[in-house]
Amino acid sequence: MARTRSRKGAPGIVEVAARAKVSIATVSRAFNSPDLVGSETRKRIESAAKELGYQQDLTSGTLGPGFSGTIGMIVPTVDNAIFSEMVESFSRRLNEHGRTMLIATHGYDLALEIPILRALIRRKIDGVVLVGFDHFDTSIAMLLDRAIPTLTIWNYDEDASVSCIGADNRKVGSCAMGHLLKLGHRDIAMLFPDTGSNDRARHRFTGALEEASANGVNIPSHRIIPCPYDIGAAKEAAIEMLRDNPPSAVLCGNDVIAQGVIYACLASGHAVPDDLSVMGIGDFAGSAHIEPGLTTIRIPARSIGAMAADAIVKASRAGFDPEPVATEVDFTLTIRRSTRDF
Repeated sequence: MARTRSRKGAPGIVEVAARAKVSIATVSRAFNSPDLVGSETRKRIESAAKELGYQQDLTSGTLGPGFSGTIGMIVPTVDNAIFSEMVESFSRRLNEHGRTMLIATHGYDLALEIPILRALIRRKIDGVVLVGFDHFDTSIAMLLDRAIPTLTIWNYDEDASVSCIGADNRKVGSCAMGHLLKLGHRDIAMLFPDTGSNDRARHRFTGALEEASANGVNIPSHRIIPCPYDIGAAKEAAIEMLRDNPPSAVLCGNDVIAQGVIYACLASGHAVPDDLSVMGIGDFAGSAHIEPGLTTIRIPARSIGAMAADAIVKASRAGFDPEPVATEVDFTLTIRRSTRDF
């Protein structure tokens, strides 16, 4: 008997095919192997599915044997806006592909990534998305041994050993430092997290130092201030920095730290940017609306999320391919009022 509905009361693939005026087989291909369906036909099918409120039934075997319809994503944190835009975009695009997401965090403790990956593997995920290049060998080996499609995001290296989508964070750090140097600043502090197991921060830090050195500027050790990605900790560190002989500018490892620095200036009576220019990295939600608006480097989080979803779904359909693909995304210097000429 022909199945007319995927769930009781819900429209099924038959209704979608009828509305789009195509065969049931074409609808199936459009969802599971879209590259095999012409763009106009695919758009017509997607439109019909949207109008009907059709949801692909991932338990019915339409994805083929061995597929769970679930993609795993592990991020360092969801406590602040660092990854929120990316996660939202990733999840939305996965839904468009008829897939769901399992998300976990390790709090910047890479040792915790190993048991998380074991749990995801037990759930027979179709692919995994990780943040950055720094991972224990055990983590990557578990995925490679099981031929699970793997993608890293948020950083780019053309020689990466695993497929990646992200900005070149060395260039990001260089651009951020370059902006402060062009404004005439020479006494520049750097507030960055521990870079030992955070390749994104490490590459930004390295790129910034190299840019300063190339312009004849030395950043002394007392101007390099360790600070986690935490507004409160950044505020405390900046208040201490401002007590005696403050710099003219500060480059922050990301916008979370930069917001803490701005709050420190408010608390200690220092004006931004008249007394201190503050530079962030990331352009997170809200960075444009704090006072003053934060000058920062915009990394396209939403684009990275959508591109990551497309790439990992494509990889899961095509089967495991050990040959990595590196995709670089552009970043943008976004100048607001938190920096000024020195």
